Amino acid sequence: EKRNSIITQSTKKRWLAAMLPNRCVMCHQQILSQQTGVCSVCLTASVYTTPTCLGCGKELLELAEYCGSCQRHSRLKVIAACRYYDGLGHWVGQIKYQAQFAIIEVMVDALIQRLQQAVAQGFIQMSQAIIPVSLHSRRLRQRGFNQAWLIGQSLSKKLQLPLLDNVLLRQVNTSPQAGLSGAMRRKNLQGAFVLTAAISQQRVAIVDDVVTTGTTVAEIAKLLSSQYIDAQVWCLARAEAPGINS
Repeated sequence: EKRNSIITQSTKKRWLAAMLPNRCVMCHQQILSQQTGVCSVCLTASVYTTPTCLGCGKELLELAEYCGSCQRHSRLKVIAACRYYDGLGHWVGQIKYQAQFAIIEVMVDALIQRLQQAVAQGFIQMSQAIIPVSLHSRRLRQRGFNQAWLIGQSLSKKLQLPLLDNVLLRQVNTSPQAGLSGAMRRKNLQGAFVLTAAISQQRVAIVDDVVTTGTTVAEIAKLLSSQYIDAQVWCLARAEAPGINS
């Protein structure tokens, strides 16, 4: 049984319910198209439409990979569909906390559009495989699902990329990162992850629902770097984190 894909029966029911005709989570208007979770108007108003720094998520005035601050550091490239503190960001958070699965597919489509733009702009190369951020087995049993795995599974199917959901183990049940400083986040995650299998691909995408300071994905990227694997990060929402080193 795969560590990251454990889904309880109640979670499966919620997942199936999310695929049924529904109303927009934001404006509550009925959605008449095949799109689920979010109407096209609210989606367009919520996703990124301007250049953003791939390091910290800061909005940029001109098209570039990084802001001035992030150019001075080696930054993981983070591709996101929307900003966490605006519009749909709240509902992305509800995937984890309230099993709000209805928006996953439409948000994954929006993320894919951002990925395709970044590839066309020459900012990234398309990854060869997807690795979802893993949960500790205890937390996975409590929650009943891993939101990163659900997002990664959808991306895997739509982009026809392998989902490597059995190569990363979260061996330490760490405390929640929310409310911790950058230094405390890094200390909290030291030794939390371990790679359990060799990876043949040279470029992989680490997938999560939300990225804030990037501490979690950076810890995973270090493990991948030890095997000479280039990593980038894909997420549904990005919380702007210009003070990422603090």
